[in-house]
Amino acid sequence: MSRTDRALWPSLLAPSDHGRPDLCAVSAEGVRVRFADGRELLDGSSGLWNTNIGYGNRAIARAAAEALTDASYLSVFRYENTYARRAAAELVELAGAEHYGRVLFSTSGGAANDLVMKLARQYHALRGEGRRKVVVGLRGGYHGLTFGGFALTGDDLGQQVYGVDQRLVRHVTPNDPAELTALLSRQGAQIAAVVVEPVLGSGAVPLTDDYLATLLALREEYGFLLVADEVATGFCRTGEFFATERWPARPDLLIASKGLTNGTSAAAAVLASRRVAGVFDEADAVLSHGETQAGTPVTCATILATLAEMRRLDAVGLSHRLAARLDDRLAELAATHDLVTGSTGAGCFRSIRMRTPDGEPFPQAEVPALVAAVRAAGAIVHPGVNGVQLFPALTYTEADLDELLGCVRAGLDAVTTAPLVGAGPGVGR
Repeated sequence: MSRTDRALWPSLLAPSDHGRPDLCAVSAEGVRVRFADGRELLDGSSGLWNTNIGYGNRAIARAAAEALTDASYLSVFRYENTYARRAAAELVELAGAEHYGRVLFSTSGGAANDLVMKLARQYHALRGEGRRKVVVGLRGGYHGLTFGGFALTGDDLGQQVYGVDQRLVRHVTPNDPAELTALLSRQGAQIAAVVVEPVLGSGAVPLTDDYLATLLALREEYGFLLVADEVATGFCRTGEFFATERWPARPDLLIASKGLTNGTSAAAAVLASRRVAGVFDEADAVLSHGETQAGTPVTCATILATLAEMRRLDAVGLSHRLAARLDDRLAELAATHDLVTGSTGAGCFRSIRMRTPDGEPFPQAEVPALVAAVRAAGAIVHPGVNGVQLFPALTYTEADLDELLGCVRAGLDAVTTAPLVGAGPGVGR
């Protein structure tokens, strides 16, 4: 291997795995990815759960090419552009113009979480409540690896090693109303925002109806902003375009990314309620946030094309039908495989939970071996809590789903007979 074969420093992959041809993708089409070692694998993770309608969509590709040809680069940094205006208007209409009023563009879910933390603090300062600087997240929640999002992420992923400042961040247990209530009773006047994923990405844990009811009631009582991080759950991953459409009341801020462009652009969007945006409008206040590549013509063209394609394909209907089939297949797997205890999640956002032969939770240290075994059987999956996670594209056929579950079963059988602790890449989202 030459020096240049290892020039790339990939994310969340041990140096000993750098340069491997079986981990170097060369192309993708539909729901399959081809690698430099010649293998073609079924993608059970929709990329990083962002290619919701599959790879190689021609309409999205054409829209990107036209925007690059016609406009090249235009920014939303001290300027506007017509592509960003159109994309913002479509997102507001999609999410509900009766509630949402403005859209801020970003380049990733992590950067958008950074943006939200600043926006929430400035919102309260403009209202004369400058003490409100604490942001609350959930243990096990994932909000990215930028410094703000990393501080808010609820798993220990090395924040102390990197010097991430978490002094103005608190974490509470998901689906524990009493703990959240106790925190608000102590620090309610200092809390700027509570940020939650409708389904926690780590472990695919949905928020319960009781927890949501408590969260919404506490918002009314204490006045914090409620932020829904729909980076992973948005764009029909759990059924509707946004999981929060099923909430009894809407969040103040909604973060979208991943499926926003079907994975084709580095893009995120923060949808602000009319009430929140109105405070900035009234004060004519500037939010100190900007990203060079946010809201560019190519990004916004792919947003618009993705929305059009999802409507054409009836992505909501696809999601509900695939979720029903996935429910059946996962129930069958749990009933027929000794290592599988069941599954968590919602819609097409699922995690398989496992146990050891003696009934203990499947060791997290052995999850990478399971991921590698499923890969060897022919499918790409990502690690979960005590098991693996499944995020099939909404365009999966019944045969694709059967193939995915067959690969998972083969991987389970391989690990059962010959555990390979720590084999292969097993970290990351």
